[in-house]
Amino acid sequence: MDRRELADFIRRCRERLRPQEVGLAAGPRRRTPGLRREEVAILAGMSADYLMRLEQARSPQPSSQVLRALGQALRLSDDERDHLYLLAGHRPPAGRLAGAHVRPGLLYLLDQLTGVPAQVLSDLGDLLAQNALAETLFGGICPPMRHDHDQDHNIVWRWFNDPRIRLAHPVEEHDYCSRLHVADLRAAVARRGSDPVAMSLVERLRACSDEFAELWDRHEVAVRRQSRLVVQHPTVGLLELDCETLLTPAEDQRLVLLTAPPGSPTAGHLELLRVVGQESFAG
Repeated sequence: MDRRELADFIRRCRERLRPQEVGLAAGPRRRTPGLRREEVAILAGMSADYLMRLEQARSPQPSSQVLRALGQALRLSDDERDHLYLLAGHRPPAGRLAGAHVRPGLLYLLDQLTGVPAQVLSDLGDLLAQNALAETLFGGICPPMRHDHDQDHNIVWRWFNDPRIRLAHPVEEHDYCSRLHVADLRAAVARRGSDPVAMSLVERLRACSDEFAELWDRHEVAVRRQSRLVVQHPTVGLLELDCETLLTPAEDQRLVLLTAPPGSPTAGHLELLRVVGQESFAG
């Protein structure tokens, strides 16, 4: 808890909030800029004395319930609310999820990445978008999602329920990929809390795949930030790729880039795959 910064932030947020923004009359004799301390205390459902101690850096650590009420009373934005929680020594609450909507800027970036396969995935494994090279690499077995929470476009679901998706990977890589999928999904489900979509996906996977159920019960957890991926492509052969994952601000979407070291055999195979893909799409 950073008492001094927290005190300064609360005081300045109070002083810049105009009475009419919270439904109060300004009044002819208002000497205090913004809201009075007593007015914020009433809006937040706390005592003015407690708020005074917060603003004077003399209070004990406020609870998350107090911070939530204070954030609402001060009309804080999501970023300001998160800042308030961090200054008070708490983890900020989960923000709004981006869902299945991919922002136009991210789609434009995908189109510009012509030399590396790239995909936009949800944290639960839904394939939301991919560039042409990624489609050529994986053969379109798992097409991007068109409707919310369609399990046919969920890579984790397909991995444990559709044998065709495993044909793109050597058999000796299957156990590694399975554990990677489950550990990453476990982390996403924990972040989402009691999210019904996440819980429903896990329940369906447990019911349909003994392998998934056994791995889920191990309680392995690992956010997929960096990993490797070995793909056996029918035209260009074996590709050993580095998988870099970039999180979007909403954290439920991620941009996944599949790269190869410059000068490696895989780099040459990727260039050949790009040419093959261009000829395929042109045809």
